[in-house]
Amino acid sequence: MNGIRKTLLIPLLLIVVLGWGNVGQSLAQKSTPQAYIEQNKAVAVHYMEEYGCPASVILGIAIHESAYGTSRIARYLNNHFGIKGSNNSKEIRSAYKGYDSISASYADFVELLKRREVTQALFEQCQPHEYEKWLHGIAQSGYAHSASWASKVLGIIRKYNLDELDIQPEQAGTPAALDEPDEIRTYTVKQGDTLYDIARKYGTTVKALQHNNGLTHSRLQIGQQLIL
Repeated sequence: MNGIRKTLLIPLLLIVVLGWGNVGQSLAQKSTPQAYIEQNKAVAVHYMEEYGCPASVILGIAIHESAYGTSRIARYLNNHFGIKGSNNSKEIRSAYKGYDSISASYADFVELLKRREVTQALFEQCQPHEYEKWLHGIAQSGYAHSASWASKVLGIIRKYNLDELDIQPEQAGTPAALDEPDEIRTYTVKQGDTLYDIARKYGTTVKALQHNNGLTHSRLQIGQQLIL
C-alpha cells in the first residue's frame, strides 16, 4: 500500500508544481508594456488635458519607473513613479509612498512637477506635444540620478509611439470647417469619450472645445452636447 501511495503521490505533486508554474507564466505573459499602455493611457491623457504635461511623458516615466506595473512598489503601493513618502502597507516595508489607486499615483506625479520650483516653469514654457523638452527638463531637475534616465524613457516613448497620445499644435482651418462655415456642429458624448479623443476625431483642439462649451475642466458626462 505504501508503494502505491508513493507512486500516486509523486505524479500528483508534479502536477501541482507544474500547474502553479503555468499559472505564474500566464500571469507574467499578461504583464506587458502594451497591456500597461492600454490600461493606463486614458489616465495619462486625462492629466495631460487637465494640466498640460504630455501623456507620452507621463506614461513613459511610469513604464520605466514601475517596470510596466510589475515592480513591488507598483503592485503593493500603487506607486508607479518612485515617489518617496509614507504608506500603510502590511505586505511590504518600503520608504516609498502608498496610494489608493494607480490614478492617484499619476495625479501625484503631475502635482509633484507643479509643486517643485525647478519644474514649474515647464507648464508655461513647453507645449503638450514637446515631449523631449519636458523629459529633459524633468531629468535636469534632479528627478532621477541616472545619467541615462532621460534616454531610456525617450526610447520607451519612441518604441511604443506614445507621442501619438499628445495634444498636437492647433491647426488653422479644417476641411469640414471650410465646407460648412456657418453651420454649428455638435457632438453627443458617449461612454469612454475624452475631450482629447473628440478633438482628434473632428480636427480641433481640447482648448477650442473647452472655449466653445465654457468648460474649465476636462470632465464629461454621457449624453452631454458639445459644440465643435
